[in-house]
Amino acid sequence: MAKIDFGGTVEEVITRKEFPMAKARKVLKNEVIAIIGYGVQGPAQSLNLRDNGFNVIIGQAPEFKRDWDRAVADGWKPGKTLFPIEEAVRQGTIIQVLLNDAAQRVVWPSIKKHLKPGDALYFSHGFSITYNQKTGVVPPKDVDVIMVAPKGSGTSVRRNFLTGAGINSSFAIEQDATGHAQERCLAVGIGIGSGYLFPTTFPHETNSDLTGERGVLMGALAGIMEAQYDVLRSHGHSPSEAFNETVEELTQSLIRLVDERGMDWMYSNCSATAQRGALDWKPRFKKAVLPVFKELYQRVATGKEAERVIKACGAKDYQKQLAKELGEIRDSEMWRAGAAVRELRPKEASKAIGKGVKGVGGRATN
Repeated sequence: MAKIDFGGTVEEVITRKEFPMAKARKVLKNEVIAIIGYGVQGPAQSLNLRDNGFNVIIGQAPEFKRDWDRAVADGWKPGKTLFPIEEAVRQGTIIQVLLNDAAQRVVWPSIKKHLKPGDALYFSHGFSITYNQKTGVVPPKDVDVIMVAPKGSGTSVRRNFLTGAGINSSFAIEQDATGHAQERCLAVGIGIGSGYLFPTTFPHETNSDLTGERGVLMGALAGIMEAQYDVLRSHGHSPSEAFNETVEELTQSLIRLVDERGMDWMYSNCSATAQRGALDWKPRFKKAVLPVFKELYQRVATGKEAERVIKACGAKDYQKQLAKELGEIRDSEMWRAGAAVRELRPKEASKAIGKGVKGVGGRATN
């Protein structure tokens, strides 16, 4: 492991230098990696592993025709590399459970009965294991239980792989039945295209992930965007002006500067007026939202958010309800304005973005 100073705290991480692709291929040369679920992470991780030369098969319920057809379109062959879930588990030696959390709870009995001694059970989120008293996902003692959790969506995992950048991932070993759980885990982590891997535990990954998604990464971001947009519109600013000052400048300019060299770099590349105002208001926003984040983490740590997920996402009409809620966002004035702004972006830039999400041989990958 490489020792890296993260802001005064030294952590050990695994980079491609410490664990090169050649080593990953050697570790997994006799393994059959069965990707269970072709929804969000499944396409990206499986295509990256396949492109890196690993032996990969897909397990997908045929009745979910959209995902089955997507797998076929990506080059997986029914009866050869694409199977119903139970058959894929029977054939696999590393079983990557990439179904959503609610689906894992439902499908788990079908997976468990086909696990073989010495198999590795792999997750990309710690939810089902951390809350196993609620989910019922309790692995047998004779299998490895490992996790590689990419810090990004499936689309980003694939896109970053195609550019060569990779995406950072956490990893954890919950159960080492074979004595080789860690090297299997790291080999798959390198195989899916991780830029570097940092150690965690299943509970820590679960708590940080649920907090992040509900907070800065998605929930808080969407909420503060809507708040600022509404205030600007209420004071007579046009939809185009409100959207550009709220979303477009962030996503197309400022956040890219943060990505390059940090928040101070972004500040230093803005006007003195912008710098002064941002520095003055940052503490006020932190003070305002800190109690919300404390409440959020408490709900996550006590399992209340897990109960909410299991109850809501397991409902029979959940997909209908989800479509309704997402539709309300899409059809709001703010995001209709966003669609119009995107149409006005230079076409060459749009083409470049489109090329960035094409797979090897033109397969769709996002």
